[in-house]
Amino acid sequence: MESGNRKEPSGIGIKGIGAYVPEATLTNSDLEQMVDTSDQWITERTGIKKRHRASPDQATSDLAREAALRALDDANLRPSDLDVIIVGTATPDMFFPSTGCLVQRAIGATKAAAFDISAACSGFLYGLSIAEDFIKTGKYENILVIGAETLTRILDWTDRATCVLFGDGAGAAVVGRVGDGRGIISTFMASDGSMGDLLKLPAGGSRMPASEATIRNRLHYVKMEGNKLFKAAVKAMANAATRVLEDSGYTGEDLDLLVTHQANLRIIDATAKRIDIPDEKVYTNVHEYGNTSAASIPIALAEAKRKGVLKHDMLVELVAFGGGLTWASVLMVW
Repeated sequence: MESGNRKEPSGIGIKGIGAYVPEATLTNSDLEQMVDTSDQWITERTGIKKRHRASPDQATSDLAREAALRALDDANLRPSDLDVIIVGTATPDMFFPSTGCLVQRAIGATKAAAFDISAACSGFLYGLSIAEDFIKTGKYENILVIGAETLTRILDWTDRATCVLFGDGAGAAVVGRVGDGRGIISTFMASDGSMGDLLKLPAGGSRMPASEATIRNRLHYVKMEGNKLFKAAVKAMANAATRVLEDSGYTGEDLDLLVTHQANLRIIDATAKRIDIPDEKVYTNVHEYGNTSAASIPIALAEAKRKGVLKHDMLVELVAFGGGLTWASVLMVW
C-alpha cells in the first residue's frame, strides 16, 4: 500500500481470534414445521439456510467462555495475561453481574477488569474501538473483546418475520500491540436513538418490568419493523464504511476484504454496492449462522482466518449496524 496522505496503522490490533457456536442447528426445513414459512421464502429474503441454537444448559457466558479460550490460544496468551474483558451482548446471562465478570471467573482471568457494553449488533466493533483507545493510554497491554449472543432465547416462534433470522454464537479477539505496519487504522461509531423503536425488546427492564400482562402480550420477545430497518441499515452501514475509508485516505478499491455484520444477505450486498466493493472481496457466512448480532463479525473473522481467506497484511474493513440504532466501522491491516 502506498503511503501518501494515508493514515498509518496504530500498531494496535487483533493478536488472536476465536469463535464458538453451539452444535445444535435449526434449518429452514425445521422452521417450516414450526411456523408459516418456507425454505424458499427465508432464502430469497435473507440468504439464511440454517442457524445454531444453544442447548438448554448453555447461557451467553458459556458460549463466550469457549470463544475466549480459543482466542487466547490463537494469541499464545494465558487468561492471567489479560488486563480487561469487554463483552458486547444484547442477551446477557442476567442484568448483573455482567457477562464480562462471569467470563472472567470462568476462564480465571484474575487480574482483568470486566464489563459489558450494550450496542446490539455493533457491540463487537464498539468494543474494538474502546480497546484500542485503552491500549493507547499505555495503561493496558492485552484486552479481550467478545461478542456473544443467545438470541434464540428471546424470539417469538410464532412470528415468522423475526424467528427465522437469528442464531446463537460467540466470537472473541485479543487486542494488543501487533507491531509497526499492522493494526487498526481508523474507527467510527454512531447512533440514532430516535429510531430505537425499529428493533427492541420491550419488557423486562425498568420501563416495563416483568408481569403477567407483559408475558401474556409476548413483550419479552424481539420486536422489529423490518422494512424500515432494512433501509436504515443499508444507509448507516454505507455511511460507516465510507467514513473510515475517507478518514484514512483509502477507497473501496484498496480493500482486500470487507467483513460486515451478517444480518441479511440483501443488506450485505446493498452495502458492498454502495461503496463499490466487488463480491469476491466480501466475506459472508450468514447462510450458515443467521444473524448472531454482536458475535457475527468475530465469528466471520475466525472462520475466514481458518479457511485461509484472511491473511497477514490484508487491508480489512469491518462494518456493523444494530438496534439502538447503532452503527460502526473499523479499518485495519491484519
